[in-house]
Amino acid sequence: MAAVTKIFTESVLAKYARTIKATPRDLIVNRTLLFSCAVYALAGLPTTDDIQNFISIIYIGYAIGAALSFFINDRIGRRWSFRLYTAIWIVGQVIASLAPGWPALYTARIISGIGIGSLSVTGPMSIVELAPSEIRGLLTAWYTVVMGIALFTSIFSFSPAIFMALAIVASFFVSESPRWLMMVGKREEAAAVLVDLRRLPADHPRLQNEIKDIEHSVTGIGSSFAGIVKETFTVPSNLRRLQQALLSYALAQLSGANSVTSYFIPIMSIMGIGGGTSQSMFLSGMYGFSKFIFSLIASFFFIDALGRRRSLFIGITLQFISHVYIGVFIKYHQEGHVSSSASQAAIAAVFFHAFGYAVGLFVLPYIFGGELWPNCLRSFGGAVSQTFHWPFIYAVKYSIPSLLKTTDNWGAFLFFAGWCFLALIYVFFMVPEISGLSVEELDYLFKGSWFNAYKRARRHPVIDSVEAGKNKLSTEPGSKNPVPELSLVKGN
Repeated sequence: MAAVTKIFTESVLAKYARTIKATPRDLIVNRTLLFSCAVYALAGLPTTDDIQNFISIIYIGYAIGAALSFFINDRIGRRWSFRLYTAIWIVGQVIASLAPGWPALYTARIISGIGIGSLSVTGPMSIVELAPSEIRGLLTAWYTVVMGIALFTSIFSFSPAIFMALAIVASFFVSESPRWLMMVGKREEAAAVLVDLRRLPADHPRLQNEIKDIEHSVTGIGSSFAGIVKETFTVPSNLRRLQQALLSYALAQLSGANSVTSYFIPIMSIMGIGGGTSQSMFLSGMYGFSKFIFSLIASFFFIDALGRRRSLFIGITLQFISHVYIGVFIKYHQEGHVSSSASQAAIAAVFFHAFGYAVGLFVLPYIFGGELWPNCLRSFGGAVSQTFHWPFIYAVKYSIPSLLKTTDNWGAFLFFAGWCFLALIYVFFMVPEISGLSVEELDYLFKGSWFNAYKRARRHPVIDSVEAGKNKLSTEPGSKNPVPELSLVKGN
């Protein structure tokens, strides 16, 4: 019994629970912070999945919107950018509903895509810039949770346009990014926003340190496009950030998860599962709903609690196992040697795969796209990442039918399994642990060798103090609540 108790009390989740408990309550349970992040997370609501060639034209708009967002985000701020992009998407939806013919409908899709592509940059980025490091991953993951809602509701032809119109209204009550305010020289306003977001006195050491870190991170580089491009592509630590952002998005698609989502019903047919149209639609609806639930689980119990690396290892491993089983199952099904229990296990493997994707390569690329970058490069880095991301999704989706045909269906899943295996190697060597670090503290991890991620670990000071009984924390004057500071150590 003592051994079982120790497993629960010494687990990573238990330690993380103690970490959160030791953090000032107002820092986490903060209506201003949570409401602002929830509104920005609605940027993921317009996202839909459709395999039809006509709908694929929307990816052109995605890429255009993502690229243009850089020139807008840093000029008018996060709130007005969110309103503008949402309005663009709504205009596209209105044109689509009133379109008299195909040309107008194509135009409407491109306009909608511009709004969605821009929102895919602004949503996660805004949350990262508002959230405290203790729950930054959890709050940023709300964006992907909302994407799961969009997928589930789109299956049943539910339009989210009315909610996005309400989101524009709600955006007038959210906080502007203190980091953007500091970038444009509004120091006093930035400090006031941080006081509201952190619920700490203006003279609190933690708040003062955060303000100083932000000030330091937004100085030393000009705001010109040429200066930002030079800083991104000539500084080794920024190049490392760029490759991690791009490769995480690429591996997410090459792992096959989006392909399974987009071609779910045809894949069920290939597996000999699904029966009639009603059963196939039911399974498709349950699959979309499960991805939403799995995203919720990932955001609350994996991303911050287990850390980025562990979440990726768990998620990608589950995807790898699922792909191998599905590929072998389809091969034997084609030869007529499968039992009913094997078929049921194949259905379970598809949902098992969805859980792995939600835990790792679905949620984390969006978090990386927002949190990896220094403040002065975040908008540009996010724009570059999403400009690459959306055309890459289209290219992978477009190639799936020919891939299935060329590999006799079953080989495609072993192809995806191979990429999952490569992703595990990549994460082990090149993806450092960044959970718990402030966005200003990340530069340390990205200096030096690109292949040393497995040698570096992040140790949370609250957990250390709980374990060692040492008081290494700053406290608010007159308060017993410790405020975490962060230390980095080498070793796993």
